[in-house]
Amino acid sequence: MRTIAVIGALNEEVSLIARSLSDASHNVESQRASLDVVEGSIASESGEKIRVAATVGGMGTVNAASTTQYLLDAYQPDAVIFSGIAGNLNPALHINDVVLGGTLRYIDSDMRLIAQFAPKQHEFHSDAALLAIADEVLSQMGTKHITGIIASGNYFVDTAEKIQQISRATGADAVEMEGAAVCHVAARNHVPALVIRALSDNADTEYESFKDFDISEFADTAATQVIRIIQRM
Repeated sequence: MRTIAVIGALNEEVSLIARSLSDASHNVESQRASLDVVEGSIASESGEKIRVAATVGGMGTVNAASTTQYLLDAYQPDAVIFSGIAGNLNPALHINDVVLGGTLRYIDSDMRLIAQFAPKQHEFHSDAALLAIADEVLSQMGTKHITGIIASGNYFVDTAEKIQQISRATGADAVEMEGAAVCHVAARNHVPALVIRALSDNADTEYESFKDFDISEFADTAATQVIRIIQRM
């Protein structure tokens, strides 16, 4: 049976996926890593049962990296998918459109140093085969989307100054706090990864306001697409 690991940073990003699993159960052992991994299965379109391990990893690159490595070690998945929301940096896109992480770049890391170590990359990429499946699924769902550049960093982007700085440095279409770390760890372990982000705002809302914002609609957009992608695999 193939296994897919699914990660979100927030409860809202994972809850729909967890509820959609057949024979779902909580892995008590995962609590030792401060996680609550929900295990279950999703039936593919071909009738194959695909094992899914889904969990909330928390915000930020370190949380994302440690969660990814835990899932890789515990489940030996065939692929890792990160599902969640992001701030929009592309004027051609709008709220609830989707950016697939064709390229993922850190916004607060000196890659001249980090890239000296495995996997020796200055930027990271979602797996080409997974991107092709995602593109096909989103097109059939009628979801406006692009395969673009996603910037990841350990701070909340909420001002025009930060937006301009990130856009100049990375050329990103969207900004968030986890995607590059997930793909970084996946590449280090030679496991295919996919980052899918539904746009929840234009990176112009200060965090004190954003934290009280209901993101469920946007998180569910990405989660629904992840379920369809798994079914297509």
